[in-house]
Amino acid sequence: MNYKVNEIFYSLQAEGKHAGTAAVFVRLCGCNLKCPWCDTKYHTQGEVYTKEELEEKVRSLIKDEYAIVVFTGGEPTLQLKEEEELLPELYRCIETNGTNPVPSWINWVTCSPKTDILFPNDKLDPDEVKVVYEYGRDKYLKKLAESYQGELYLQPLELNGKMNTQETVDFIKENPRYKLSLQFHKIIGIR
Repeated sequence: MNYKVNEIFYSLQAEGKHAGTAAVFVRLCGCNLKCPWCDTKYHTQGEVYTKEELEEKVRSLIKDEYAIVVFTGGEPTLQLKEEEELLPELYRCIETNGTNPVPSWINWVTCSPKTDILFPNDKLDPDEVKVVYEYGRDKYLKKLAESYQGELYLQPLELNGKMNTQETVDFIKENPRYKLSLQFHKIIGIR
């Protein structure tokens, strides 16, 4: 199997439960959604890696046993498949939009739903759900908090250079099942 990869790099996970953890990010190309706030503008630009090349590159960047690998995108479930396990010796995380099943060999599933999907469902029971706070989604967010018992994060929306941080904070204060998630890599200026 070959993988179309936009980039592979070593940094810190900046969101959710693993925030602050050293991580190798494997940003896979392609997505089945087109969200206006997406920070991945390179859905089609990338290099093709064989399984062996991808694993070799990730292993060359891992500094010790505490680092994790994060498959992100685009939408990584378009390329990661149950029948081809990658990097079995590492703690593997995925960031998905929740529209496809995730391979069982993934250790931690972060879902960032872009549509009004409720969890758990027949495709996914994620370890954490991270939602970008958009106007008009309050009803969905309240239903999600009732149906899903895992970690829930709410992230301000950045659109046209402005963040709706205060509105996000206000919603969390009224709905304390959610925790605030900030993209701290942007705040502190790291990749």
